[in-house]
Amino acid sequence: MVDQQQHHQTPADDCNQNMVSSFYKALASRDAATVHRLLAPNIEWWFHGPPSCNRLMRLLTGCVTTADEDHSFDFHPISVVPIGSVVLAEGYFPGSCEVCWVHAWTVTDGVMTQVREYFNTSVTVTRFAKSANVHVGSQGVDKCQCVWQSKLTDHASVPGLLLAV
Repeated sequence: MVDQQQHHQTPADDCNQNMVSSFYKALASRDAATVHRLLAPNIEWWFHGPPSCNRLMRLLTGCVTTADEDHSFDFHPISVVPIGSVVLAEGYFPGSCEVCWVHAWTVTDGVMTQVREYFNTSVTVTRFAKSANVHVGSQGVDKCQCVWQSKLTDHASVPGLLLAV
């Protein structure tokens, strides 16, 4: 398992983490004004999972049906981890520890401009860097450092994705 404390948190990371945490609190309390203030009006959305699980978009766009109005739309992250401008939130759907989700938010200039949403998917976040000490020919070799990995999935039974930051 990846040591998620290997990333040094900056004041900007703290601000981004607080913003994403505030977003989930506003969702839980149905505070639409705060949700709209935190999200860019042209937010870029990427979804990975079965269409029936695309619940965050349905909630935010108002496409919630009467059958959907139970607590299945409550997103209560059990962890919110900043990695620079990307903030990762992970949680379960209430009443179902078998359905987990990861949201990777990008924060730019004080608003959330992008979200990548994953359902029942193992997500591993890596950082790529050029290594000046290792040479192949005349170019340095790209080095991959794992900085975060989802904890709530059974990694053997779900698809896995690599997210590079």
